[in-house]
Amino acid sequence: MLECIAVGAGGFIGAVCRYLIGLIPLNTSSSFPVKTFVINIVGSFLIGMIAAMAVKDHSFNSRLVLFLKVGICGGFTTFSSFALETGYLMENGNTAIALLYAVLSVIIGVLAVFAGQEMVR
Repeated sequence: MLECIAVGAGGFIGAVCRYLIGLIPLNTSSSFPVKTFVINIVGSFLIGMIAAMAVKDHSFNSRLVLFLKVGICGGFTTFSSFALETGYLMENGNTAIALLYAVLSVIIGVLAVFAGQEMVR
């Protein structure tokens, strides 16, 4: 139960941070989603750091790891988990699976967005 509370508290923080970053006014002439791009890259960087710290220091509190990785990074962006998992696959010699996972995640994810939109329309 404490693990769920740790994830929930971290998720709250991550989601609120993502929301607040979304409120930052940007005057861009392109349609490139700069804020989302930055959020995804920052989240990926952070989850990579957290994962590496947890592996390097085995005394790292497992609830703190859940709070940071699943909670904050997951609430901030799910892309960070996607990037971490793809990296792990590649590091473990599963390059073909990593590529398949990445391509399918992006294509099916975008298709699911369109499907959800169509369901509402």
